[in-house]
Amino acid sequence: MEQRQLGNSGLRVSAIGLGTMTWGRDTDEHEAAEQLRIFTESGGTFIDSAASYCDGDSERVIGGLIGTMIPREEVVIATKAGIVGREIDNSRGALLRDLDESLKRLRTSYVDLWQIHAWDPTVRLEETLSAMDIAVNSGKVRYVGISNFSGWQSARAITLQSTGAGAGRAEICATHNEYSLLNRKIEKEVLPCSQNLGVGVLAWSPLGRGVLTGKYQNGIPADSRGASPHLGPFVANYLDARSKQIVTAVSTAADGLGAAPLEIALSWVRDAPGISSAIIGARTSAQLRGALRSIDLVLPDVVRSALNDISEAGD
Repeated sequence: MEQRQLGNSGLRVSAIGLGTMTWGRDTDEHEAAEQLRIFTESGGTFIDSAASYCDGDSERVIGGLIGTMIPREEVVIATKAGIVGREIDNSRGALLRDLDESLKRLRTSYVDLWQIHAWDPTVRLEETLSAMDIAVNSGKVRYVGISNFSGWQSARAITLQSTGAGAGRAEICATHNEYSLLNRKIEKEVLPCSQNLGVGVLAWSPLGRGVLTGKYQNGIPADSRGASPHLGPFVANYLDARSKQIVTAVSTAADGLGAAPLEIALSWVRDAPGISSAIIGARTSAQLRGALRSIDLVLPDVVRSALNDISEAGD
């Protein structure tokens, strides 16, 4: 699998990242271990988590696998801080506390990429960013990033950190945002901002929260995320008429190329301008294997152009 430079930093991540939002809840330790094996054997190196995923259980599962299944230095572990339950708290004390708890659960002395999970309007940005500086200078974090920030929020944070680079400031090297054929909103401001300021983009939910696999075309399967009480609302946003039209186009392209719809959707995001890694969160090993079949798939220009056109409206 291709390894890509994350922005202008020296950190390299696999073009497809392994998302772990359901590890420890919908995905048990045995299934997680199998996914990690499949992913790393395919050349994947980038594992994405967060302190808030499954109330910390995602990190606990990762911590139980890294070091036993694969050497720590062979993977890039990313996690996020600032969300506890449904509350956002980007105060310096809360963020550094989150980091220490994450390290304990991950059973590691450092994380490769530490990200602020969401914007907090109640805390001065300068205080939030100071936690990044402390984390990097302490050796507990190698690189830092932001997650789910808007265009202007991203630009302000990146610029503030770049201004003090070399004077104890930790430069932001990545932004983590939702991006798929069903949600292209970051193309307006976040992507141009990142490309102009030398920051890599990590795309989460490149399969449109699972909808672009085509599984919801004839209703909501009983064993799908759309049918689960905690993820149902997360999926429901993309079960409208516009999304159905895009899914149909993806399925048509898949038929023409002899691939699965998820391979088409994932390849479109992975190779979009400015994207460093497309993060997939498979519920089962079979789903992960299907996604990884896209590794060598390059969409013909005519297919990419057609998908661009049909998915552009509404954003």
